[in-house]
Amino acid sequence: MSSLKHLAAAAGLAAVALAAATASAQDKKPITWWYETAAPENQENLQTILVDPFNAAHPDQSLSIDFRGAELDKQLRIAMLSGSGPDVVYTAGPSYVAAMAQAGQLLPLDDYAAKLGWNDRLLPIFLEIGKYDGKLYALPKTYETLGLFYNKTLFDKNGWQPPKTIAEFETLADAMLAKGIVPFAAGNADWRPANEHYVSIVLNSIAGPDNVYKALTGQIPWTAEPFVKAIDTLNKWWQAGYFGPNYFSLTGEQAFAQVATGQAGMAPTGTWNFTNVPRYFPANNAEPAFVGFPSAEGVPYPIYALGVGSTFSIAATSQNPDGAAAVIDMVFSDKFYGDMNSAWQGEWNTPLKDLSKVTMADSVLPLYGQTMKNLAGAVSAGQYGYTTWTFLPPATDTYVVSGIEEVWLGKITTAQFLETLDATFKQDREQGKAPAIPKR
Repeated sequence: MSSLKHLAAAAGLAAVALAAATASAQDKKPITWWYETAAPENQENLQTILVDPFNAAHPDQSLSIDFRGAELDKQLRIAMLSGSGPDVVYTAGPSYVAAMAQAGQLLPLDDYAAKLGWNDRLLPIFLEIGKYDGKLYALPKTYETLGLFYNKTLFDKNGWQPPKTIAEFETLADAMLAKGIVPFAAGNADWRPANEHYVSIVLNSIAGPDNVYKALTGQIPWTAEPFVKAIDTLNKWWQAGYFGPNYFSLTGEQAFAQVATGQAGMAPTGTWNFTNVPRYFPANNAEPAFVGFPSAEGVPYPIYALGVGSTFSIAATSQNPDGAAAVIDMVFSDKFYGDMNSAWQGEWNTPLKDLSKVTMADSVLPLYGQTMKNLAGAVSAGQYGYTTWTFLPPATDTYVVSGIEEVWLGKITTAQFLETLDATFKQDREQGKAPAIPKR
């Protein structure tokens, strides 16, 4: 009988413990975050480097990340309109932020920036980029640049040097074509906005960042001669076959892999592709390299077109804004920078002012660390340009992606492309949807 009582008592204690655990779980405040596409190993990196440590350090909070894939942007827009979006709002860049801020969908972050020290911890230019109507609404998850990845092993074998001028670049690309090598490793099968990477490159490296700045601030139209020259040159490269025969059927990763195999000579793309370097170059016994994209006559070399690939905001309807701010604050820590960049290069270059306290694993490619230092130095020295997805308003940016394809396919002329671009930009600006443009 006593044993039965003992079992009953044990069962009762177990029930109490389960109820307490359930109640404890229910007491935790949820923090939701919708994320884009990520490879399985990088989903695991986010779980072990961010979610688990955050939840352990904040026992009253429960952070969860929901991977939404390529449809994130569409799903987010619909959810934000109905007030049912996540707490941490993750956008594809500042061009999306102005419209959301204008619609009252985002919470101003100025108080958090002051309270949590973001104003002192982050590069000032990124605080300016995230503002709308004088208030801070977004901070970058990562800042990036465009340049030229190449296969140093292939270059050494052929006696090639990385080009610094457009003339040198075109001579090199023609030499690659003559050898049956595709000059550009490029593809947009999984991400059509890859089109604008190349538009951004020519606007900055051919028209020049000073002219881009003047156009962004309304001082000159997008139909001005420097932009005609830039788009004409890009179209010339397309017609010459620099992009290869499979641009529309290759994903970005498949295209980048061709640099490592030697099927393609160069990849004019962004620093986010550092995440693919360890995946492909060692397996092909090839040494990777990265330099600034060549510049036209009269444009300094190198120009690093400044990009913000994605931003963090907090939903105005969030039931837990303090929790969301705590997550963003952890992302802007020295420890997180070191841990995440050790595991996942190219996607988490958060805009910290000082990287001297950051420690990364010995396995991290020195080329990556040096490139990030070069980029930070270029930003500080003012030798940077402007990526379209960061500095153009949303409708204008969307047109760049579709319009340049029409130029390549002979459906419209450069003049028609730039006329529509200019008209769309003026309309966006009049509607108050243009991102903030920091003074040069």
